[in-house]
Amino acid sequence: MTEQRRFNRAGLILNPVFQYLEEEDRYLSRRNRPKYRFNLIGAGIIGQEHIRVTLLEGRATIHGVYDPNPRSIIAAQREAQKYDPDLNLVIYDSLDAVCNDPAVDGLIVCTPNSTHIDVIHTVAAAGKHILLEKPIATTVQDAFTIMQLAMQHRAVFQVGLQYRFKPQYSEALYEILERKTIGQVKTIGMAEHRMPFLDKVGQWNKFADYSGDTLVEKCCHYFDLINRIAQNRPKTVYAVGSAAVNFADFEREGRRSDILDNGMVIITYENGVTANFNLCMFAPMFYEELVVCGDLGRIKTTEHEDFLPHNRPVTQMEIATVDDRPSRMTQPMYPALIQHSGHQGGTYVEHVEFVDQIAGKPSRAASAEEGFWAIVVGAAAQASIATGAPIVINDYLEQMGLML
Repeated sequence: MTEQRRFNRAGLILNPVFQYLEEEDRYLSRRNRPKYRFNLIGAGIIGQEHIRVTLLEGRATIHGVYDPNPRSIIAAQREAQKYDPDLNLVIYDSLDAVCNDPAVDGLIVCTPNSTHIDVIHTVAAAGKHILLEKPIATTVQDAFTIMQLAMQHRAVFQVGLQYRFKPQYSEALYEILERKTIGQVKTIGMAEHRMPFLDKVGQWNKFADYSGDTLVEKCCHYFDLINRIAQNRPKTVYAVGSAAVNFADFEREGRRSDILDNGMVIITYENGVTANFNLCMFAPMFYEELVVCGDLGRIKTTEHEDFLPHNRPVTQMEIATVDDRPSRMTQPMYPALIQHSGHQGGTYVEHVEFVDQIAGKPSRAASAEEGFWAIVVGAAAQASIATGAPIVINDYLEQMGLML
């Protein structure tokens, strides 16, 4: 039963109807003994999501957690026991301790963005498998340093760009890159319209110094997807944006929020592909859209949660092709337990890929190099907004002393 698909069994394992059974009476609902142990560094919203999907996926467990915020520790323990009532997390009192426990195989880093550059040196020195949440850093220079560190790391080093595993994007990537359904990609368009940034410990996501600003912190997901579809390096980036609505009266410790809440980005690639991205963070909904046009057709995907009383499908994909190629409309999704576990199931699948990599299998997960290029586009867009001019990527990197 060890190779039975995880998501087909998770509902049986967690179903309270079967809680009366002794362990020896379980077969389909038996919880397999996890092969790997992970420690969690940072137990906020996304850290708790990583606890949830690790335990759902089943081949690993969360051994312990480190977070200087006591309430985050309480929340992490509560989340873990929802999925494994007998699990008592080890609580560490330092970064060194959580990284260097010999009982642990991997480390999941979910600390605030600006801490990644310092934290990752201690994490990498432990020599364990690493899953580093996005963005890998808040600046291009720090992202480059982490990419170099990752290239020297002998264990798995994966970046948490899980949007590529959301069902609609996973299907679109397969159709575009594997099946070549729309032929040669020519243009890429993405949009995200959503509510403002949520509350965080210390409200670090309201300040550009701590987050990298909005086009780095939030939009690295989309730039990763665009880069992956373009299959090439960005050549130029031009952007406009502002702080139009959100957090106009927000202050903390005498500082006013200084992050963007909207932007429009145009990217050209060295192979001639062009792309655009449209962000609005004061919309009363969560909406994402991807439109890719090739010489043989078009793919459009959407994710839509608008809080209105109707039964609109959350995720959809449309494929329109020319001549004798079939067109179709679908609703990509995962089983409900996985779909609702976080990011439409993307974080769960990211963990499948993480454990597969540890087991020596091929992976579709984001590398540190891909994480770096997502930061390059986001940071260049921020620079373009600041200067009002297009950014030539080679010149931009050369000015930083980064020759790639």
